[in-house]
Amino acid sequence: MGGFEKNPRITLFLWFDTNAEEAVNFYLSVFKNARRLDAEPNMNKAMAPHKILTITFELDGQTFIALNGGPQFKFNESISFMVRCDSQQEVDEYWEKLKMKKIDLAELERAAEA
Repeated sequence: MGGFEKNPRITLFLWFDTNAEEAVNFYLSVFKNARRLDAEPNMNKAMAPHKILTITFELDGQTFIALNGGPQFKFNESISFMVRCDSQQEVDEYWEKLKMKKIDLAELERAAEA
């Protein structure tokens, strides 16, 4: 099992062609409670020069693994993050960093009351 033994039983994998480290650094810059946990080296010579195969990271307590998996599958919008926000200011901060479809918190609250 190697380095994966210390991960939760179920972990979300994000597949990237070659830019997993760049993606992880981006996510770590967006979320305040975020940290890089571990990296597994790439032992497959055919995948060179990508020295890292996987990077384990945490966003607000949720563990993810970014995989430099190659070009077989493309990263796309079918993966999404639901981030619970406490204010419109917080929504706006994430909107600015992530450029998600912007959510209007007041409109959602009005709809929930109706």
